[in-house]
Amino acid sequence: MTLKNIQKVGVILRPSTPELKDYYYELEKIFTQHSIEVNIDSVSGGMIGVMGMDFDLLCAHSDILVTLGGDGTLISAVRRSFKHNIPILGVYAGSLGFLADIKLDELEAFVAKMMQGEVRVDERSILEATFKQNAKEIKQYAFNDIVLTRHSVSNMIHIETLVDSKAFNTYFGDGVIVSTPTGSTAYNLSAGGPVLFPLTNVFALTPICPHSLTQRPVVLPGKFSIEMKTPKERALLIIDGQDKYELEQDESIHIKLASQRVKLIHRDEFNYFDILKEKLGWGE
Repeated sequence: MTLKNIQKVGVILRPSTPELKDYYYELEKIFTQHSIEVNIDSVSGGMIGVMGMDFDLLCAHSDILVTLGGDGTLISAVRRSFKHNIPILGVYAGSLGFLADIKLDELEAFVAKMMQGEVRVDERSILEATFKQNAKEIKQYAFNDIVLTRHSVSNMIHIETLVDSKAFNTYFGDGVIVSTPTGSTAYNLSAGGPVLFPLTNVFALTPICPHSLTQRPVVLPGKFSIEMKTPKERALLIIDGQDKYELEQDESIHIKLASQRVKLIHRDEFNYFDILKEKLGWGE
């Protein structure tokens, strides 16, 4: 996918960071110099004293979204904007992230290239989770991971897992991480899970501190769907480390890769393995 005729951008800032005000004005100046209209979401605008726009209206009004902050800001924007199917550019304020790879002082040159179509749009998988809360069906999306874990730190949890409606495994321990390729370098990696190339159409199941050492991470093709339930205990469901839900005993969650994919804007020369080497210290 290529970007053409960008006329309007919507900006989202990292929450609770009013010191980003000067960064926003610099970002606005760069886009305006290229005759691109800049709007900001109402929460970010309120934080820095600028008139903003309702988030869904901002998405509908914009050709692309630009996040200013870090990976967490971008992940939140991805989930909230997913139904709008809009490309997202991550500009980082701080240290280099796995997702937000453009520095503010690189943005002017990047925008000039973007207007010439000399940037890249990568499509990445996202998890779709369906479960019930108070007899109402809830659907949530996770760009990094979905974690099903014990409700109480004093107990372990049994998690029965089915793949395409067939019995697959029963995990016993602190929980299970279901990770996208994008999220494979987050909690999944800390728990001993595999690093997955971000453009692959797969997902990983990684047990958290399993009671048995024979319980190992598994990578599944993206065409599969899984069902997880906890027949003996209540559970805590965590979406991208940002949203939490409580599941009652014997309730189920259904997880699959969404048919639609997330569109991330990168430098044409963006290299995932360079990011891995820098962030994880590989080759040192």
